[in-house]
Amino acid sequence: MIVFKTFLKVLNKCKVPILMYSAFLVFFSVFNMTANETTTSFEKERPKLAIVNEDVDEGITASLIDYLKANSEEASYESEDIDDALFYRDVNYVIYIPKGFREDFLTGKKPDIHIKSTGDYMASLAEMMLERYLNVANVYLDKMDSERELVEATRKTLDEKVDVVMTTSLDMGNLEKAATYYNFMNYCLLAGAIYIICLILSTFKEERIDKRTIVSSTNYKSFNRKLIFYNGIFTFILWLVYVLISILIIGEVMFTVHGAMLIMNSFVFSLCCLSLAFLIGNVLHNKEAINGIVNVIALGSSFLCGSFVPMEWLPTSVLNIAHVLPSYWYIKTNELVKTMEVIDWETSKVLFGNMIIILCFAISFTVIMNVTVSKKRRRA
Repeated sequence: MIVFKTFLKVLNKCKVPILMYSAFLVFFSVFNMTANETTTSFEKERPKLAIVNEDVDEGITASLIDYLKANSEEASYESEDIDDALFYRDVNYVIYIPKGFREDFLTGKKPDIHIKSTGDYMASLAEMMLERYLNVANVYLDKMDSERELVEATRKTLDEKVDVVMTTSLDMGNLEKAATYYNFMNYCLLAGAIYIICLILSTFKEERIDKRTIVSSTNYKSFNRKLIFYNGIFTFILWLVYVLISILIIGEVMFTVHGAMLIMNSFVFSLCCLSLAFLIGNVLHNKEAINGIVNVIALGSSFLCGSFVPMEWLPTSVLNIAHVLPSYWYIKTNELVKTMEVIDWETSKVLFGNMIIILCFAISFTVIMNVTVSKKRRRA
């Protein structure tokens, strides 16, 4: 009981950093949700297109112009004003249809169509429309007996529409936010566990307290087990608070199988944080060095493994190095969960495999800690 009371006194002094890390997590989550609001409506954008036709306005030429006008916003300018319109982005794409285009196209030649472009994505869309028409018309060129049949077949093909049906019942927007939240939790769990547990252990390792423990009737192994147990309770409560915050912020998606996987993965990672913090706490007794350790391990792991910057944006060389860190496997699992349409026994094997790797890290840290403590006791 004395150990527990002392533990609570030290923990009470650490409430400020605990609240600080929790505030970071909440702030980042709310900011992320606000900055990444999704919309369920869609409105097709049309490029602003100017067409200068120097050919006859009939047949394949007229059909091409009609198709381009139907799928764009037509912009009419005098020839001398076109360059100014491009400069001010009043028009995205200018098409110059040369004289003899219709005749050359029907005879199998590939007439040059001169263009001017702003070079932006709307110009690229206009270029895709032009290429699409010409490619389809070229396919039918050798198969049709007349220009009228060629124009009609090309028009029918280009008029075909594809209906996009959402087959998933998942709330992909909130699932993305949940994965981002749990990725950022990597930093908060690591920083919180290492800072608080190291501070607690360094307090108990102070010479005055250590001597009292030695001369007391308390068994050393029993004392150490109590410390592990109490720190384990602290880590569990810290993890549970973060999970409850995720439920309050993100909502119903956390009650799905995907949400359960994110929660389970974070629990396994919290065990790894506990073992790592205990290892560092038994090796390091200098309180002034704790902040540096937190910055190196928690911040370093978060930047290298994709907690702050998405994994897909990180260089391959960085990710290869990150394989040796438990944070990589934790964040990788979160990223896999958000991309899975269905989580069943087959698809979850890779998720559980990553969690086992994290547990292996936790066991390794525990073994190293026991070996380190045993060596120190033999020297003593």
